Amino acid sequence: MSGIPTTTVHDVADDALLIDVREHDEWEAGHAPNAIHIPLGELPVRLEEIPETDGPLGIVCRMGGRSARAVAWLAQQGFDVANVEGGMLEWHRAGKQITGTANPQII
Repeated sequence: MSGIPTTTVHDVADDALLIDVREHDEWEAGHAPNAIHIPLGELPVRLEEIPETDGPLGIVCRMGGRSARAVAWLAQQGFDVANVEGGMLEWHRAGKQITGTANPQII
């Protein structure tokens, strides 16, 4: 998905506000401390929960595929968003803070 705005976990602060589009079990296994959980399939009906930000809002999933689709769609809706490359797996590998059980098999 070329042309998708992206960022890396190294460019995102540990306490950054993110939108996590993973499923409920993945979320419960561990998530970024200030993430908002809106599963990908629920985005169209939960847009009002996405806060306005001064810069791109990071969108994250497990590895980056679902979040890339979410970023493409949200950008079409007028949101300033960026895909967090590598997703929560890369977040975990980078040693960033995780809330939850931090189970890398599910994260």
